[in-house]
Amino acid sequence: MGFEQKTPPLAVVVMGVSGCGKSSVGERIAAQNGLTFLEGDQLHPARNVEKMAKGIPLTDDDRLPWLDRIGAEIKAAQNQSQGVVISCSALKRSYRDRLRHAAGGRLAFVFLDGSRELLLSRMQARQGHFMPASLLDSQLQTLEPPTGEPGVVTVAIDGVLDDMVALACEELRGVAIKGGFHAG
Repeated sequence: MGFEQKTPPLAVVVMGVSGCGKSSVGERIAAQNGLTFLEGDQLHPARNVEKMAKGIPLTDDDRLPWLDRIGAEIKAAQNQSQGVVISCSALKRSYRDRLRHAAGGRLAFVFLDGSRELLLSRMQARQGHFMPASLLDSQLQTLEPPTGEPGVVTVAIDGVLDDMVALACEELRGVAIKGGFHAG
């Protein structure tokens, strides 16, 4: 069962630090609900990828053009009456508010939350990703958990992927029905 669709259609940002499963969860949420999935990492400017690959944390100045590009993708999808799911760390409240503003309203977040130990083990196990495990602590220090923010669903990452996705979809339906979004 998909989310309640209104105009503009729902946009979902699957957020959290590196290694939490944003892409895996986001792809499945999109597939199960007939939405488009966009990999936020692919929207980073090349210089951001180069910095992270060298183990250099991004600054706000590095992240803002990337967030604006994600916001533009959300707005473009909504203008075409398409729902979209995007993976994006969205570590700070100001980043999430920037995306909410770009979306003009119907934007929900799925916050993937987990322990440092679990995140580190996942980052160390993956291959071919530009983000080194050495940047995990900087991301955790930057993270402002979205506790109490509108339109946010929190899912623990220590479960089975199918269960995490099912919980996220169930909670997102509740957010959509209640209209618990921030108008930006």
